[in-house]
Amino acid sequence: MNRTTRARTRGAGAPIALALPALLAVAFLLLPLVAVVTQTEWGALWHHLTSHDTVLALKLSLVVSFSALGLSLLFGVPLAWLLARVDFPGKTLVRSLVLLPMVLPPTVGGVALLLGFGRRGLIGPFLEHTFGIVLTFHTSGAVVAAAFVAMPFLVISLEGTLAGLRPAYEETAASLGASPLRVFLTVTLPMVAPGLAAGSALTWARALGEFGATITFAGNLPGTTQTLPLQVYLLLQDSPEAATSVSLLLLVIAMVVLVGLRGRWAGVGGGGRGPAEARQADEPAEAHTAPPPAADAPPPPAERWDLHADVTGFNRLTLAADGGTTIAVVGPNGAGKTTLLRALLGLTPRAHAALRLGGQDVTRLPPHKRGVAWVPQSGALFPHLNALANTAYGLRAHGVARAEARRAAREWLDRLGVGHLAHRRPHELSGGQAQRVALARALAARPRLLLLDEPLAALDQTTRAHVRHTLRGHLGGFGGVCLLVTHDPVEAVSLADRVLVLDAGRTLQDAEPAEVSRHPRSPWVARMLGRNAWSCTSGGGALDVAPHGRLVVAEPPPEGAAALAVISPEAVALHRARPEGSPRNVWPGTVREITASGSRLRVLVTSDEVPDLVAEITPAAAAELALADGTRVWTSVKATEVTLVAL
Repeated sequence: MNRTTRARTRGAGAPIALALPALLAVAFLLLPLVAVVTQTEWGALWHHLTSHDTVLALKLSLVVSFSALGLSLLFGVPLAWLLARVDFPGKTLVRSLVLLPMVLPPTVGGVALLLGFGRRGLIGPFLEHTFGIVLTFHTSGAVVAAAFVAMPFLVISLEGTLAGLRPAYEETAASLGASPLRVFLTVTLPMVAPGLAAGSALTWARALGEFGATITFAGNLPGTTQTLPLQVYLLLQDSPEAATSVSLLLLVIAMVVLVGLRGRWAGVGGGGRGPAEARQADEPAEAHTAPPPAADAPPPPAERWDLHADVTGFNRLTLAADGGTTIAVVGPNGAGKTTLLRALLGLTPRAHAALRLGGQDVTRLPPHKRGVAWVPQSGALFPHLNALANTAYGLRAHGVARAEARRAAREWLDRLGVGHLAHRRPHELSGGQAQRVALARALAARPRLLLLDEPLAALDQTTRAHVRHTLRGHLGGFGGVCLLVTHDPVEAVSLADRVLVLDAGRTLQDAEPAEVSRHPRSPWVARMLGRNAWSCTSGGGALDVAPHGRLVVAEPPPEGAAALAVISPEAVALHRARPEGSPRNVWPGTVREITASGSRLRVLVTSDEVPDLVAEITPAAAAELALADGTRVWTSVKATEVTLVAL
């Protein structure tokens, strides 16, 4: 359904009780504007607009409005950032103060300015005696009055845009070594430019039309404080026709500003996924004709940075690894994987990491000085920079000259097979290409610790295999420790030297991938590896399994011991009738789901006696058993096929 069709659908069948008042409201707003147009003496329009007093007032209005805009940008942009990004006591009160000039009668605002900055105001005498500044009856006073009533439009508009901007971009820039001010100037402001432009236009238009606060605070002196709105007020007494012509000019200016904004006042487009993220999520696998990753192995690291971290808070663990080690961090949702990464970055109050890298204590350093690079799941490529500039960003943040930074960035892009895409923007890259650029950007920044938060999760299987191959090759040349958060067992086994299993922020298992595969200590990890895993308690020569089943094993643990029973899907046999013979573990159940896994089928069976059980069989066996959703079956597992992991 296109946009026109949707609009017609929404407007069809409007009840008369709502449509009629709405039409009357439009007429109420439109009638005065139509009157200005129809009552204008078009023959004398040019004469009225080019008269000496009008031109003088117009020039002064432009000076005052643009000066007020400058003040609003100087003070309003930092205030908008503070309101959008920082939680502090009294924040609601500050926001109310920002909104107050928008609802305050302009003349009351002028009185407030007079009592605050006038020659007898709170700080007026100080300004006059110390700096020789007198605002009343001076052009500077008109600027202050216009800025007072217009700045809220900029602050509120920009705050909404900043609030909708995902912090991942700014956090990623900080992890690449950019200071907070550099992040604000090179990442935040360019990304909120549409909202800033919209707020600036509204602020300028409001300052151009300011009347009440100006005449009350700065007076109405021709050539000094008499702006166009004040001249309209005076012309109404002596020359109503000229007043109408000047009013038409102000009306046209206001309409041009509003039409130019096209609904962007509220910062539309600041939230949700950016163009790069949207393209990455929807783009199909990158073409197989793209240049492959560089075949040359990465050079051995010139320096290695060992890792030691004591993490407290939500996560409570000690993490130590030699330089060049890759650790896969796995666990269920809410286990604290991302919190661990953010603690190492110094970006979360939920957990704190006492962190040493290469023997240097970086605990008290801000994120941009830690030497910790982060690649979030989205990649967070800066949409206003091309691939080359994205990759060079960290080097530039560390003070590397532009030419040298771009040369090193191109080398990294070439190593990861995306050098031919150096001049493309993120929205012009496929998902796999964008992830390679994000990885190149992190490695080019020369970090001591590399954090990858599910960097391949959004990719299809073919693209994921390409990027995984590239990543495996270049992690071999990385001298620091790499932490890779993943839910993919293939990534954990093929990329990592160790697997760290987290549960509720604690270490459940920390071992080599082969050991974790053979003896998983977590039901979640066992299921991630494609195996059945039941928590059991030994009793009476067998294992008690919830809800009320019994599991016989070859060598039961001591009485009362807790264990995790791991059963391979290939070891689960399915029968249409109760089997006879050797199996000692037999349970009735119902088929609930059949899915394909390569050339075999995985069959999920539920039972009233034991937890869900997954069996893996051939399609021929499934056809012979006539399996379908809801089919009643019997499952059997030999006692020797059960692997026990002590808990």
